[in-house]
Amino acid sequence: MVTKNPKEKAKLAPKHISLLRVKARKARKTPRFKRQELWAQAMLKDTWRRPKGKHSKMRKQERGRGRIPKPGYGSPASVKGLNRQGFREIRVFNVPDLQRLDKSRESCLIASTVGRKKRLEILKKAEELGITVSNA
Repeated sequence: MVTKNPKEKAKLAPKHISLLRVKARKARKTPRFKRQELWAQAMLKDTWRRPKGKHSKMRKQERGRGRIPKPGYGSPASVKGLNRQGFREIRVFNVPDLQRLDKSRESCLIASTVGRKKRLEILKKAEELGITVSNA
């Protein structure tokens, strides 16, 4: 397998580098949004659904009833979609997809449907081109 350099970072402006730190700090503080009445009904899955009931305490945002997603929890717009190293992750299905990537700003993410044989080809070509692979 190909080894990737974990310290390799994207070429970003100093402003964006500080915003990446802000994004990471906000991500640590963001709560795990839970579905209303999840604890009471075993059949409900742990996936967020907006509370819509007329008398819903969670919808009215009463204290102690769980948090709901709001714009304030979002990351800064200029670094939205970037990973921790500052790369935008682009999903790759085959070797020609690698040609379209900008190695200074984008890293490739090999799709889960790609088999072992093609995955090895993609990894070899990515190493030749100097592209970082997020899930090598």
